[in-house]
Amino acid sequence: MDTLKLTLGHSPDPDDAFMFYGLAKGLIPTPGLEFEHILQDIQTLNERATRGELDISAISIHAYAYVADQYALLPSGASMGDGYGPMLVAKKAYSREEICGLRIAVPGRMTSAFLALQLWLGRRADEFDCIVVPFDQIFDAVKAGRADVGLIIHEGQLTFANEGLVVCEDLGVWWGRENGGLPLPLGGNVIHKRHAPALRKRVSDILTASIQFSLDHRADAVAHSMQWARDMGQDLADRFVGMYVNHWTLDYGERGRTSITRFLERGHAMGIVPSVARLEFVA
Repeated sequence: MDTLKLTLGHSPDPDDAFMFYGLAKGLIPTPGLEFEHILQDIQTLNERATRGELDISAISIHAYAYVADQYALLPSGASMGDGYGPMLVAKKAYSREEICGLRIAVPGRMTSAFLALQLWLGRRADEFDCIVVPFDQIFDAVKAGRADVGLIIHEGQLTFANEGLVVCEDLGVWWGRENGGLPLPLGGNVIHKRHAPALRKRVSDILTASIQFSLDHRADAVAHSMQWARDMGQDLADRFVGMYVNHWTLDYGERGRTSITRFLERGHAMGIVPSVARLEFVA
């Protein structure tokens, strides 16, 4: 049987490493398929998706609005903020009104955190002051005074207090409060539509199997993910993984799909993102 090689982009973070442990280590069968793992930050992956470069990729839900014509969402691989999410942190607490007039360090303009920030502020990006900073340098930007407020993602949500910073707003908490307890949709996996539906389904089943394998072999998968756990011990890494690899990751479910639709519709209503006629999930 000929082997088809597919590119698979994901972030060098503990949660993605945990998800793809079984696949990366050859612990689940992939008959006829070979996956080339490409590790890049989410902003870079979002940009590559707009050019259709990767066969399969992690992507921000915000960015999906720009690539819905090229990519279909896979049902597994979701990162959902269920009662938590990206945070606005600073040296002291600021109100929303105050933050509107301050400089905010953000991890990328196509991240879901940035779309959530605009929805929370009620302002588009050209209506407030922000600078783009690599997500792992946002603490430094705030502490050095290059920005007044930082929009943090990934493990920074658990380690901000160690940096002497306080939370001004947790956007996941805000989203749930405003939307009947729905989780904040942050990221997902997509596959390019140049591939036939049958292949999309095979890939979907393999990625779901990898996630389930990691959940079933949690200790080994967390140990594997530790090589990307910046400034985290194993207990903290395990806690972080649990926040973003859980039942939502195996399948968005109806509530997850509803939240994605609402998130993008609200972004479109504010003139931030293009309209997505319908979400296309691999069956």
